[in-house]
Amino acid sequence: MQKNSNESGAPWWKFGHVWLVVAGPVVVVLASFVTIYLAIAYPDPVVSVDYYRQGVEINKTLDLKARAATYAPAAQGRNHAATGVLPQPPATDKP
Repeated sequence: MQKNSNESGAPWWKFGHVWLVVAGPVVVVLASFVTIYLAIAYPDPVVSVDYYRQGVEINKTLDLKARAATYAPAAQGRNHAATGVLPQPPATDKP
């Protein structure tokens, strides 16, 4: 009986294809340890307990400022349509 030529007496770590297969999972495990270190070393800041109320207050102040400038022409048009009187420009105090 003939001995197979592919069989050699070398241990498994001497074959390059084995390292090609093992390298992928090893890299993933090392990357997970790096990720865990970064998560522990640089934690995210804590969100305040009343973040929703603060957001609503900010939106109210922004909305009030925007409404005054945005809805003014619509209000003038509505008033003109209801009364038929053209809006007069504000009087300026010129000497």
